[in-house]
Amino acid sequence: MTSLDKPTADVSVRIGWADDAAGIAAVQVAAWRRQYTDLLPADVLAGLDEEQFAAAWHQSLVRPEDARNRVLVALERNAVRGFAVTSPSGDPDSDPVADGEVSELVVHPDHTRAGHGSRLLHACVDTMRADRFTRATTWLPSTDDVRREFLASSGWAPDGAHRELDLHGDGSVLVKQVRLHTGLG
Repeated sequence: MTSLDKPTADVSVRIGWADDAAGIAAVQVAAWRRQYTDLLPADVLAGLDEEQFAAAWHQSLVRPEDARNRVLVALERNAVRGFAVTSPSGDPDSDPVADGEVSELVVHPDHTRAGHGSRLLHACVDTMRADRFTRATTWLPSTDDVRREFLASSGWAPDGAHRELDLHGDGSVLVKQVRLHTGLG
């Protein structure tokens, strides 16, 4: 069997549809349960409700707040394996006409290292270019060296901005984040 005879996976990225809401929610809940295991109490993670997430995703897919809010889905055959969200940047120091943001880039933890993240990231860049953004930003936890390395390998770099999120609103769980950026020219 030559390399041309080997079957290839049916993988793609496209704009999300309302019917993708349940798949997106399943990916998000699985990823959060893995990613936030050290940040959130086990009962909070166990209580994440896919149906509630799906309802919120359905609403955002049907009625986006801005015409440039995009949800992209990474598919393997017809199964959602990951998703990304692009929009105008909401940062106070940004130019909402020129600066786009990747606010979510999530791959199901059981399907990482299969190219879904790379395909999503490239689709985000293409989508933001089509929406006439000239710069892209994203926020990530300051301790997420794997994601930072992944983004750096695609030309993203820290721009010096940082912030601290208070997940519970009482100072008990703080997440330090750094912002990365890339040009879209």
